[in-house]
Amino acid sequence: MPTHRTGSKEIFRQTLVGRAREMRQHLTAAELKLWDKLRGDQLLGLRFRRQHRVGSYIADFFCHAARLVVEVDGDSHAERQGYDEKRTYWMSQQKGLRVVRYTNEDVMKHLDAVLENIADWCSNVARPSPLPSPRSTGERE
Repeated sequence: MPTHRTGSKEIFRQTLVGRAREMRQHLTAAELKLWDKLRGDQLLGLRFRRQHRVGSYIADFFCHAARLVVEVDGDSHAERQGYDEKRTYWMSQQKGLRVVRYTNEDVMKHLDAVLENIADWCSNVARPSPLPSPRSTGERE
């Protein structure tokens, strides 16, 4: 979809958005299996997005409410460890997101444990502390 923006940043953004769309259509078997359990607010009623753009990166799964990125790593990630570390650092330090990683094997063989772990990460979101209780006036009801 063309926009009125011009320049290299816009071209990069459009390229990244197109790449994310393409990746959504070609999920790995492990990503597809996990997506089947995350889609439609099935996990704790939270909305997850798949192949979602975060800055100049694409996260496998992203939950805005929990500020959580879920990555599913295949065999190719062993060769890209430096890139993954840089990406994780940027997402956590610059964007304040939490990044959790699972292997394809974890998802394929231990899906229930992976989902439980993701639910734990989502449940441990920093929430504002509750309002303090009103001060006692010394009067009894």
